[in-house]
Amino acid sequence: MMKASVNHQKPGIVFMGTPDFAVPSLRRLVQDGFPVLAVVCQPDKPTGRHQVLTAPPVKQAAIELGIPVLQPTKIRTGEFAAQLRDFAPDMIVTAAYGRILPADILQIPSLGCLNIHGSLLPEYRGAAPVQWSIIDGRAETGITIMLMDEGMDTGDILLQGRLPIPPDMDAGQLMDALATLGANLLPTAIQGFLDHTLKPMKQDESKATYAALVNRETGHIDWTRPAAALHNQVRGTYPWPGAWTTFPDGKRLKVHLAKVTQDEALLALAKQHAPGTIVAAQPSGITIAASEGALDLLEIQPEGGKRLKSQDCAHNYPTGLRMGGLS
Repeated sequence: MMKASVNHQKPGIVFMGTPDFAVPSLRRLVQDGFPVLAVVCQPDKPTGRHQVLTAPPVKQAAIELGIPVLQPTKIRTGEFAAQLRDFAPDMIVTAAYGRILPADILQIPSLGCLNIHGSLLPEYRGAAPVQWSIIDGRAETGITIMLMDEGMDTGDILLQGRLPIPPDMDAGQLMDALATLGANLLPTAIQGFLDHTLKPMKQDESKATYAALVNRETGHIDWTRPAAALHNQVRGTYPWPGAWTTFPDGKRLKVHLAKVTQDEALLALAKQHAPGTIVAAQPSGITIAASEGALDLLEIQPEGGKRLKSQDCAHNYPTGLRMGGLS
């Protein structure tokens, strides 16, 4: 079992994070010899079809590393603040913990609190910056390491790193890439903050945008939008909550993988049909007309069924059928 090594020349850190995104940063702190005094994450939750109670990824990593774990159901209590004070952290580092820290916790560490955020702040403050950067069709995003205050991602910026978004990258892939980038930037940000080579920079409020939580409705395909926007929606909501459309009878069809149609003959055909109409069903994909262009569905999953490649099931989808709950 890998243990956190203690180097008293480096600040003692309480790390707060929950999902896979946070795990590389936790491991990097340990690898670089920062004493991680404790890990704080969200409580275990039921997952999967059988609702098995499952520890979040950060907890699993902390147990492997031999680090104490706290999983408070509420953080705005004197009891939790007292628990943190007992660890006497010099610094708190957060990465996708899932809750805004109140003032009494922000004031505990002597050196302050740092957050690893998955966007180039002040753009995409909030809960789902990775998903929305793809849904919005952005070509670039990045990581911001910032000093925390009581606002939602409003603190001063310490360090940023940029990352291109390839046109076919999905949110899961981008999340993994940003997690690695954040972990690589973290030691530099901490050291630069401590030796004052990195100067905190105020965010430009006039450029602030917000990335709201995504939910199942975020993945609902509106065929009256352009095909390029629908392609971004499919990849921006993958793997969760996932993009979906409906048959005329209301049953759902999940769309796991798609691309904008390039075939000129299919594009000409799509112009002759209302948005949402299946204009072709062939081994290369199921093609559906959008308001501009058309979308090839490459991997789909009917309600109650398995995920399938379109080439294996295209024969089940007649041309002329109008998706989106429209007959």
